[in-house]
Amino acid sequence: MTRAPPAGFWHRCAAWSLDFTLLGLLATALSWPRLVAGWHASVTAAGGLSSVMQSALGRALEQNQAPDALYGALLGDAAVIASAEALQSALVTMAVSWLAVYAVAGLLYHVGFEQSPWQGSPGKHALRLRVVDAANDGSVALYQSVVRYVAGALSWLTLNLGHALAAVPPQKRALHDHLSGTRVTMPAGAPPRLPGWARAWLWLQVLAWALPLAWLVRHALTALQAGLLATAAG
Repeated sequence: MTRAPPAGFWHRCAAWSLDFTLLGLLATALSWPRLVAGWHASVTAAGGLSSVMQSALGRALEQNQAPDALYGALLGDAAVIASAEALQSALVTMAVSWLAVYAVAGLLYHVGFEQSPWQGSPGKHALRLRVVDAANDGSVALYQSVVRYVAGALSWLTLNLGHALAAVPPQKRALHDHLSGTRVTMPAGAPPRLPGWARAWLWLQVLAWALPLAWLVRHALTALQAGLLATAAG
């Protein structure tokens, strides 16, 4: 029996990102009340931290403290520490709420679709990929789907080295594929190049990450400059 070729790394990336987007929207909708509460708390905490930092910086400049002494004074300032801890708590609450919903929804989503006639998630189905038993290319058992999903956490915890294994020929199996006895295949004779829409989708994600990051850096530098000018003027 001729075995189907393994899925390409970028095919798997595109499929995963499609699934992540769908699950992310679902997790956001389900955890929305806690996210809104956490957002308001984080904005309040960030404003408090900014105010406290400006006050501490102003006092340090009035006392002509050296940069190393200024750094130590800020880290040891009780008000700065309390404000930073409040901000951290608000952000952690938001992240944990969202991740908990995502983890449960993801388990049902991936396991359910891998056990369906599609033999893979909607993202994989869009790119004609299938999750199969590595031994015989047959349908995966329920326990394999569960192990595969849970083991996916190890691929993240290895700083994505587990995912990078999906680019290593000839098997192109990620860490969670090895642990669950599965592999991801594409149709025999399918072109190795990503479809145009999938390439555009990946580039759109690069822009979606790069532009907000550039804005945040610029905003932070502007806020810092304004704070320094206000302190000098005062």
